[in-house]
Amino acid sequence: MSLPNASLPNAPLLDFARALDFAAHKHIDQRRKGVRAEPYVNHLSEVALLVAEATAGKDPVVVIAALLHDTLEDTDASYEEIEQLFGAEVVQVVAETTDDKRMSKAERKQHQIDAAPHASTRAKLVKLADKVSNLRSMAHSPPADWPLSRKVEYFEWAHAVVAGLRGTDARLESLFDRAYHDGLAELRGQSV
Repeated sequence: MSLPNASLPNAPLLDFARALDFAAHKHIDQRRKGVRAEPYVNHLSEVALLVAEATAGKDPVVVIAALLHDTLEDTDASYEEIEQLFGAEVVQVVAETTDDKRMSKAERKQHQIDAAPHASTRAKLVKLADKVSNLRSMAHSPPADWPLSRKVEYFEWAHAVVAGLRGTDARLESLFDRAYHDGLAELRGQSV
């Protein structure tokens, strides 16, 4: 029998394992859009690792939120469920990094650009790590049906979002810059 989160004070490793299990089950049938169709949980684990490294493992709340950052947007998980299982701090970061699917795709993209400078530090860390992971994936396993112009457009949009996140974490920003420049070069090399 599993104990509720409230009875597990100061158990970040257990909370992390529970969040990983929760995210893996919520995203069980999801795959990345790329030609390799990787399990979606690979993206979540990469984002969590990048955030854990950025915080030197000292902020379990943001690492757990990184694992869960797409659950509200892409699964049947509810705000209340995440809050009950992982607490108010975690669900706040998850909510801050969640797109409002009631908006059009263009509105959601613009909202990410506009909201980035005003996000909490934790949400900025998750967004930075998410963009690093997405650009790496786009470069190494892009969606087969996307023309080069759409891939480049995605890179430029991610760059615009990250412009509003600058000043949060130099290492993550450097990883983003590398993924941006190397990824564009790789994509353009693939199109030749």
